[in-house]
Amino acid sequence: MPGTKVPDMTQVFDFSRDPGKRPQKRRISLAARNIVLGLAGMAATSSAVLFWPSAASGDALPAAKTTPKASLSTATIPARTFGKCHSGGGLNCVVDGDTFWIDGEKIRIADIDTPETHPARCAEEARLGNAATDRLQVLLNAGAFDLQPIRRDTDRYGRKLRIVMRNGQSLGGVLVSEGLARNYAGGRRDGWCA
Repeated sequence: MPGTKVPDMTQVFDFSRDPGKRPQKRRISLAARNIVLGLAGMAATSSAVLFWPSAASGDALPAAKTTPKASLSTATIPARTFGKCHSGGGLNCVVDGDTFWIDGEKIRIADIDTPETHPARCAEEARLGNAATDRLQVLLNAGAFDLQPIRRDTDRYGRKLRIVMRNGQSLGGVLVSEGLARNYAGGRRDGWCA
C-alpha cells in the first residue's frame, strides 16, 4: 500500500546469533521427557483403576465421615445413602436385589431370593433382577433399619446372612409382596426363567 512504512527486517529478526550454536539453557532429552510422561500416565491410570468402583456412575458411595461403623451382629443401622455396585467391594452400595455392602461388609438378605443380574439367564430374569436391585436401593435409602442374624452367620461366599427389618417389617417381605423376590428358607432355589 502506498504510504505504509515497511519495517527494517534486521530489527524484527536477530541476525547476530550464530544459527549453528546451541542455546545455553539446558534441555531435557526427549527420552527422559517420555519416561516422565509415561510414569505420570501410569499413575493416573492406577488411580482410576483403584478408585473406579467408588467413583463410577454413583456406585459405592462412601460412608459419611460422621457415620460410625455399625456392628453387624444385631444392629440398628442409622440412615445411609446407598449407591449401586454390581461387583467388587464397596461402602454402602447395592449389588443386586438380595445383596448389599455396608461399612465394607457384604450382606446377603437371608429371608428372600431375587432374580440374578450378573448374569441373568433370560430377558425376564434381567428385567425383574434390575427392578429388585432398584427397589432394594430405594428401601435401604429410606432410613434406619435393623439387621437381624439367623442361625448361620455367613454363607459359603463369606457374606453375612441377615434379615433386614424396619419398624417390625422385613424389607425382603416388601420385595416379595411386590413380586420382585421369593421367600427363602434355605435349600435349592428355583430359576426365574420360564
